[in-house]
Amino acid sequence: MKALCWHGTGDVRVDTVDDPKIQEPTDAIVRITASGICGSDLHLFDGFMPTMEKGDVLGHEPMGVVVEVGASVNKLKVGDRVVVPFTISCGNCFFCKKTLFSCCDTSNPNAEIARKAMGHSPAGLFGFSHMLGGFAGGQAEFLRVPFADVGPIKIESDLPDEKVLFLSDIFPTGYMAAENCDIEPGDTVAVWGCGPVAQFAIQSAWMLKAGRVIAIDRVPERLAMAREKGKAETIDFSKEDVYDRLQEMTSGRGPDRCIDAVGCEAHAAGSVDAVLDAAKAAVMLTTDRAHVLREAIRCCRKGGSISVPGAYVGFPDKIPFGAFMNKGLTMKSGQTHMQRYMKPLLGKIERGEIDPSFVITHKVKLADAPEAYKTFRDKKDGCIKVVLQP
Repeated sequence: MKALCWHGTGDVRVDTVDDPKIQEPTDAIVRITASGICGSDLHLFDGFMPTMEKGDVLGHEPMGVVVEVGASVNKLKVGDRVVVPFTISCGNCFFCKKTLFSCCDTSNPNAEIARKAMGHSPAGLFGFSHMLGGFAGGQAEFLRVPFADVGPIKIESDLPDEKVLFLSDIFPTGYMAAENCDIEPGDTVAVWGCGPVAQFAIQSAWMLKAGRVIAIDRVPERLAMAREKGKAETIDFSKEDVYDRLQEMTSGRGPDRCIDAVGCEAHAAGSVDAVLDAAKAAVMLTTDRAHVLREAIRCCRKGGSISVPGAYVGFPDKIPFGAFMNKGLTMKSGQTHMQRYMKPLLGKIERGEIDPSFVITHKVKLADAPEAYKTFRDKKDGCIKVVLQP
């Protein structure tokens, strides 16, 4: 089959690789009909994620049609149309039973590598390094799906791929990000970043009864989407100081809830910490540019909360923990517990409460994926979200 493979920093190629096969009786094989390029994929593309190997198949936002099932698969059959979550979860371990699906104790065969780096291993992830399982991803013609009775959700309506594809990651991720803020009715929510996850965090903040949503970015197309589709107020950090503007907008109190939807490749308009981060990253002294996390801590009101859906890789430094502690802040983070959210959010789509396809700006064939990665990374051609169609 054809698949998009990682060959090093800034080097992804469409290769011919072996077709996936059933390896366990709980597996299924899915023929991919659509797959997204995620902002997290850029961390791999830019060389920030360790334990990548040449030839690794990328992609963790897939959907398609079941073409084969293992002997122990009971909930899926050949011909079912499914969305596959980016997390791989067994459904039976201590954490899965607590619906902490992204903390699954069973699904990462390379758990020891992750344990040495993190203390404990999270769940295995599709297409996201050998530390997180070495599983082939879904930017390909076919995908092997472990624990097939636990992960995929069946799409039993005629909704087009574009409306349901993002149940694989970014819609639930944005929703959990907003939920993790513990939003109370009327709260002011500040969202750093206006990429795809942030756009869904904005939408979700309104669903959870926020009173105001303020979105922060510098890319005109993303800010426009946040205003027009997300009904958010916006701050262009390249033109004004974020802290000063947020304090002005909140009468000096600061936003009640803050969401870092940027993660480890944050940019800033010439701030000292961002310049130091960029210099250290250039010589591989750090894998994380944590400007947004620092700024959220500084901006958040006393007693407020910070949610971090943005992906971090290693050891971000210069975190103002004194401010975090003295202001009495709360922080929640984590990879998304996908199976907790996929069904209820599918219901919202089916009822017409949201059409997630609004974030799509580019649809391309799998063969054009390498160029699409560059366009997405460099924010060219108004690119906000790319969907690959094998």
